[in-house]
Amino acid sequence: MEANLRWVLLTAVAPLAWGANYYVTHAYLPADRPLWGAALRALPAGLVLLALSRRRPHGPWWWRSALLGLLNTAVFFVLLYLASQLLPTSTAATVMAASPLAMLLTAWALAGQRPHRAHLAGAVVGLGGVALTLLGAGGAGGAVSGTGLAASAAAMLVSSVGYVLAARWHEGADPLAATSWQLTAGGLMLLPLAAAVEGAPPAMDARTLPAFGYVALVATALAFALWFAGLRHLPAGTVGLLGLLNPLAGVLLGAGLAGEGLGTRGLCGLALVLAGVLLGRPRGPARPAEAEAQVKAKAHSSSAN
Repeated sequence: MEANLRWVLLTAVAPLAWGANYYVTHAYLPADRPLWGAALRALPAGLVLLALSRRRPHGPWWWRSALLGLLNTAVFFVLLYLASQLLPTSTAATVMAASPLAMLLTAWALAGQRPHRAHLAGAVVGLGGVALTLLGAGGAGGAVSGTGLAASAAAMLVSSVGYVLAARWHEGADPLAATSWQLTAGGLMLLPLAAAVEGAPPAMDARTLPAFGYVALVATALAFALWFAGLRHLPAGTVGLLGLLNPLAGVLLGAGLAGEGLGTRGLCGLALVLAGVLLGRPRGPARPAEAEAQVKAKAHSSSAN
């Protein structure tokens, strides 16, 4: 019992760190440097996890890591950075909480993985919650940025496609090693692009240096390491429930530190999103092959942070 509690507490650090990442990006990182912001998040974290996993790509994992690094790291981190900058922290966290539902529908569209009725119901409830949250945010703090919403939607779409591919390609690499390869590859792709488009790296001062350190080392390297460790020691359902701390942390930080108010509509919308995610989770005992696939899916879906 004590061992399980210890792993629950350690694993919970990951979604809490991801939820706080919205606030840190919004409040402390430069708004006009999304490419550098994504690169400085991905590459240091990738190198740290690469050192922990002590494995390098092999065979088809060279090109797989490049493609997944493009989708799940380079493009996704840039879009997530933009969404975090352009949307209130609480709104960004709630909208991105619908990522598991977006992945469910993408897997149905691209891979023919037809969801159960409960899963479809969860998708409908979750999307309704996002719509209600946006109405609440608009009423509480003015119009919501259309560009920020577009970045969030694109981020969910890109990461969902990456999830479908990663779920097919899970053989031959443990999740931590595969994640380190994707982060490193994505970071290396972003470096020359950031230098060409945005010029020199952003200046580091007493405000931005700790923020970049948090984003790369805590919200990415440490969070992924603890998340995958939790997947090895806890039931997938328990880890899935802990993932709901992500939007909750974002909303609480947005309200407590940034003075954001979702209002009654926004809070009800958040509750609907969480209810939709719960409805969309697998039910009943899974066969061994299905259980393994669920663990891999949960591992890769954590990239939506």
